[in-house]
Amino acid sequence: MSVSVGKLPPFPYEVMFEKQDLLERLDIKIAWGHYEIKVLRFHLTSFEPGRVIDFHNHAEFEFHFIPRGKGTVILEDQPTPLSEGMFYLTGPGVMHFQAASPDEAMDELCLHVDIVPRERPDTDPWEAAEAEECMEKLRGLPLKPELDRHGAMNCFLEAYQVCEGKQRGYYTSIKQLVVSILLKAVRAYDSGEISTEAPIRNMVAYRYQYAVQYMEANSSSSLTLENVAEKLNISPRQLQRIFRQIDTGKPFSKVLEDIRLKSVCRRLEESALSIEQIALSEGFTNATYLHSVFRKRMGVTPSAYRKAKQAK
Repeated sequence: MSVSVGKLPPFPYEVMFEKQDLLERLDIKIAWGHYEIKVLRFHLTSFEPGRVIDFHNHAEFEFHFIPRGKGTVILEDQPTPLSEGMFYLTGPGVMHFQAASPDEAMDELCLHVDIVPRERPDTDPWEAAEAEECMEKLRGLPLKPELDRHGAMNCFLEAYQVCEGKQRGYYTSIKQLVVSILLKAVRAYDSGEISTEAPIRNMVAYRYQYAVQYMEANSSSSLTLENVAEKLNISPRQLQRIFRQIDTGKPFSKVLEDIRLKSVCRRLEESALSIEQIALSEGFTNATYLHSVFRKRMGVTPSAYRKAKQAK
């Protein structure tokens, strides 16, 4: 009786051996907060069984990820076995020794980056705070391998694929993926606490602004309190309450009327359309209703307003 042997699953990073210097050909500089990150090495390499890289150090940060195989790393004087799914970080001046297992090759995804302070007065303060927190963590990470719990290795493959395919915006995508590798590496050592909180919206102001923006874009259609509230995934009563919180004298209906009148005024000034055509195109039921609302709010009839503006 024959026993079938299943095929080993394909190695997803194999394609990166085809053009090992593909990502390194790019001059990648990333402005992040008050830092500049310059990519020096960005590739997949392989250590044949038993290969040894003797003690050495770098002037930059080097991120080492093991997507396949096993080996050993010595960081300063602490030897640690390496296996698939692990990674470790060596910072400037950190002595380290690497070796593949005597009986098994070891692949390594490497990212070398220079990180230098670069003051940028116009940077987003929240981004700057997160970048600073990440850099502090990188400088203080323990000299021991960890599991790639957050999938940083996937970023290497994605960067290679968008670059090799010259996909639209690939340079920007690669820069974002480099930052993602840094963050995912730091998270692997996190105990859960963070000191920098992301900015929180004022939900009343946000929902009001979004509602008004939607009303401006659709003012010529049959807008109701109900269908605008539906777009915000809140109840009509909640939306009406939001309008009154922002301005007690301007409920939903008044704001919609203001938006429509503003559009009417612009059409009266810039076009030769009839009052009836303008009324229908801007969400009013007919010219008579527009005439009534316009005169009450503007103090003149639409025709008189047009004559006065065009005379000027």
